Formats: sequence, C-alpha cells, structure tokens
Amino acid sequence: MTKEYSPFTPGIPVPVEFFVGRNAEVKKLLASVKKSKELKTLERIFVTGERGIGKSSLCKFAIRLAEKDENVLGLHVFLGGVTTMEEMIRKIFERLLNDSIDRPWFDSIKSYLGNRVKQVGMFGITVEFDASNKELKKAVGDFVPALMNLIKHLKKQKSTILLVLDDLNGLANKEHFANWLKSIVDEIGSLREPLPLILVLVGLPDRRNQLVTLQPSLDRVFDIIKINRFDEDETIRFYKNAFAKVGVKVTEDAHNILWRFSGGHPVFMHEIGDTVFQVDKDNVIDEEDAVNGIWLAADIIGNKYIEPNVLSAIKSKKYREILNKIAKGPLGYLFSRKDAVDRLSSEEIKVFDNFIQRMKKLNVIQSATERGHGYYEFTSELYYLFFWMQARAK
Repeated sequence: MTKEYSPFTPGIPVPVEFFVGRNAEVKKLLASVKKSKELKTLERIFVTGERGIGKSSLCKFAIRLAEKDENVLGLHVFLGGVTTMEEMIRKIFERLLNDSIDRPWFDSIKSYLGNRVKQVGMFGITVEFDASNKELKKAVGDFVPALMNLIKHLKKQKSTILLVLDDLNGLANKEHFANWLKSIVDEIGSLREPLPLILVLVGLPDRRNQLVTLQPSLDRVFDIIKINRFDEDETIRFYKNAFAKVGVKVTEDAHNILWRFSGGHPVFMHEIGDTVFQVDKDNVIDEEDAVNGIWLAADIIGNKYIEPNVLSAIKSKKYREILNKIAKGPLGYLFSRKDAVDRLSSEEIKVFDNFIQRMKKLNVIQSATERGHGYYEFTSELYYLFFWMQARAK
C-alpha cells in the first residue's frame, strides 16, 4: 500500500485486519458460537454501546473468526432504514444469497429459495430475493421453520447459523418486532429437533430499552455485550498497527497526543488517524504532525457529528452563550460549577443547572466525579477543541 492510501476508514466499520482490542467481548461472543454448535442450542446476545463505539466492527470480526474456526454460516444484516418485518426478512435472505454467491453452497441456497432468486446488476453479480409481499408476510411467521429447512439444505457444509441483526433504529419501537423476537425464542425452545442458532442484535442502549418496554420478557432473554471506549494501551496499539501497515512510524509523544484527543472513541480515532496521515510528509508522525492533524480533525468531527447532533438540538440562546463562555476559556476541558458561574450573567446562572443536564443528555458534558462534587468535563477533548474554535471565531 502506498502513502497516498490512508489505512483509516472514518464512518464505516473497521477492516478486519485493523481490528484490535475487545478481547473479552470477542471471546464471549465466540463462546456462544461454540456452545451453540456443540450443544445445538439457541444463543441470544445484544451488543450495545454508544454511537460509533465499534459495535458493527466487533460483530464483523467475530463473524470472520467464527466462520474460520467453527465453520458456521455467518450473516451480518444491516437494517438501517428498515421499518417493517417484511423488509427485514427480505434483507436477511438477500444477505444470505449475496454472501453465498461465490461459495460452494450457493447452489444449495438457490435450490432452497427456488424461483425467488433473481440476479441483478450490470454483470449479474448481485442477487435479489424476489418474493411477493404476501410471501414475505408469511415468511415472518414461518421464520423458524425456514431456518430449520436452511440448515437441512446446508447439512453437508454448515450446521450452525450466526445471524447478526444490526442497526435496529427503525424496528426497535415496533411492538410487532419485540413480540416476534420473544415468539421465535419460545418457538425454538419448544422444537423437537434442535436449531443451532446464535441470534445477535446490535443497537444503542436506548434501542434495547425500547424493546424491553414493549416486551418486558426480552430483558432476561438476551445476554448483554457492552462495548466501551478503548483504553490507552488499546488506542496506541491500534495506531501502531494501522500506521505500520503503510510504513509510517509514530513517535511516543505523538502517540500520547493521539490517545489524549481521541479519548478511546473509535470514530474519533479514525478521523484523527486519517487527518494526521494526510498532513505527514516524511512517514514519521511526530508531535507537530499530530497537533496539526488534530486541528483538522476537530473541524471535520464538528461538522460531521457535533453540528447536526448537538448544536441543532440546542435551541436556547442562553445555553449557546453558556457553552461559548465555557469553551472560550480559561475554564478549559475540565471545569467546576463555581468557576463557570463566575463568568455567567445572572440570567445565565438561573439556567446553568438545566444547561448541564441538557449537555449530559446530549453526551457532550459529564460529571468529573473523581474531582469531587460540582466538577464537570467534556466527554471528549475533541468536543472541547471544536467548541473552543467556534467560540474564538466569534
């Protein structure tokens, strides 16, 4: 790979070869795969964590290992924009078809799905599941028997299915979906013949809460794998691995800066890595390269994530002014309530506590409990840097 190609992938799941850390989470998921395969059981997992934390990347990596080590059939189905059960079923079968198109068992899949398989695209390399709405509606209710038949068709190649349903935004608020999940778990549990299936749901904590509210039994049905931010060692190892892939070295001082400003957020790690890679000219990332890249990353991250998700949600003029005064300094990344109030007008002081609660809800500011009562900090130094840049520009 030449210098012109960045090893970082902002905004999309990390390539498997760059995946680092998450050892405990990967082991837990693979242990469920192994159990399902050996005991022919249904295993249920909910992978959750904040937006951009690496949930999809973890599942993608686990599927690759499960396919290699346990010879399971892995299906990673992205449901972004899907709001009906029928469309979900279509997505599942289309993923099955397209992931199998160059595999030895593709003919078995085509035979299983019959005349509903339609090749599309200029070169016929993409496959559609061309079922009618009536057929899809029936398939929702017959999902468990369909999986049983699929296993029978693949018995010479695969004996276990790892099904990942990712991005539940459009379905998590649907009572029909919540009840369907509970019903397939109950149905599989009552089968005379075992169905080795690992069902993995992937979504934000709020999505899980929505499902549990709609169907309280789901609270005990799914084991939880929570994805947290990377720690310092994992972050540095990620950067070392990624830059090494393209023959770029990183100094210790630069590594410390990359860790400090990324804060272990995978989405920020990729944005920062990409901008630092672009500003470097000699294949050695030093402190100056890191700082210059972070300035660029702060602007990019602000425009991509902060302005549409945070600033658009802050309607109060007083809230915006408080944020500007905090960010402009000298309060900085970490600040106390007392120091902040000293800089505010009497009208702003009246709404300061409400402002803090709003910022916490938007995941911009959090309590710095280790410093004591009344201390706060930005959830990322990049957030602070972006707000500082905005305030200084006024």
